[in-house]
Amino acid sequence: MESANLAPTLESDAALLVAIKAARLGREVLLKYHGRLEHIEEKFQAGLVSEADRESEKVIFDYLRKNFPHDEFIGEESTSDADLTKVREKSAQGFRNRKWIVDPLDGTTNYVHRFPVYCISIGLEVNGQVEVAVIDVPQLGEVYTAVRGKGAFVNGKRLHVSNTQNLRDSLLATGFIGEKETILEEQLRIFTNIVRRCRGIRRAGAAAYDLCMVARGVFDGYWERGLSPWDSAAGILLVREAGGVVTTYSGAEYNPFHQSLIAGNPKIHAEIRKDFSEILKSPID
Repeated sequence: MESANLAPTLESDAALLVAIKAARLGREVLLKYHGRLEHIEEKFQAGLVSEADRESEKVIFDYLRKNFPHDEFIGEESTSDADLTKVREKSAQGFRNRKWIVDPLDGTTNYVHRFPVYCISIGLEVNGQVEVAVIDVPQLGEVYTAVRGKGAFVNGKRLHVSNTQNLRDSLLATGFIGEKETILEEQLRIFTNIVRRCRGIRRAGAAAYDLCMVARGVFDGYWERGLSPWDSAAGILLVREAGGVVTTYSGAEYNPFHQSLIAGNPKIHAEIRKDFSEILKSPID
């Protein structure tokens, strides 16, 4: 299955099957530890980590490396801040290669507290484009998949973003953490403005799952700042393949190495973007 360049048909399908299997192996780990954790640690400004996160990432990467030994691998539990900075710099410079971008447990705090919204996110980026996406939601029995140009699906059923036309009729989602004070202040300013103008805002606590809900048409829009590549890589492909739009706060086309994200159906995305341009003096990418 190894290849220097991912063809748009057979090889992308093969990579998808490998990613589905890898996610299934991670799911088995997460279900095994669910409600039985013994070692929970707190990472600086990055939430919680447990033995479930680490073992899930190991089994996922072992399986991916077995099938694609020459690809690059980026994972939440194995990529240092310094390494991630280097990857971001390469991406900004237009460096092109194949990389698997994996979150072995998105929503660790939910998982620790036995709130059922948590997932495994696996994205394959090839030459700057996310080509393959799998998001497995163990507790809900849902597997979201996408191959660029072929649509987005959940358990084999095609997805499409919502048709909501007005912000006042929309259900939105966002995410934030209290450890990053400047980002939290900005988020609260945005939240205070938009919550008055929409039907409701939800904070599920797992960015990859929020993006699934946008792709599925449950959430009409979603925004967040300070995400890591593994939080968004798979989800942005799902949204785009379901007919949605994903940009940065400033309106640039989003990739997993940007710092801010707005996703939604085309109409609601445009309304959120307009609000951001008025609320924020200088929206960041």
